[in-house]
Amino acid sequence: MRLKRPFRYSIYATFAVLLLTGACWLVADWQKNIAGDEIWQQTAATMLMVHGGAAMLALLLLGALIPVHLLRAWRSRKNRISGSMMATFNAVLIVTAFGLYYLGSEEVRPWISWIHLTAGFALSLMLPLHIWLGRRELW
Repeated sequence: MRLKRPFRYSIYATFAVLLLTGACWLVADWQKNIAGDEIWQQTAATMLMVHGGAAMLALLLLGALIPVHLLRAWRSRKNRISGSMMATFNAVLIVTAFGLYYLGSEEVRPWISWIHLTAGFALSLMLPLHIWLGRRELW
């Protein structure tokens, strides 16, 4: 179920931007609480803005991925376990992103944030594994 090169590279680039901006935001948010410098506040805000924009692009790409990759692979019984894990991590990220943006509860927000961070970093490890497993089946 290999994707066409431009589509595949768009997915890789988008998820790389999401990983990098998420990690940079995490560092900047941590530093702004320690150092208190304005630059860290500005960096955190910029990273969050870019991360949100990349997330919107990721939603479009994931929507396009469903008919051309996910459904076809499922019907072919290919890479189902790692594919299901990829779909689950992405669903968790979408739901927790919605919660972070729209829920105002200060009791729930830290939990949602940690779930989002964990799922995001887990997805960044899972994506290369999913690709490797899929390519291994092609041989």
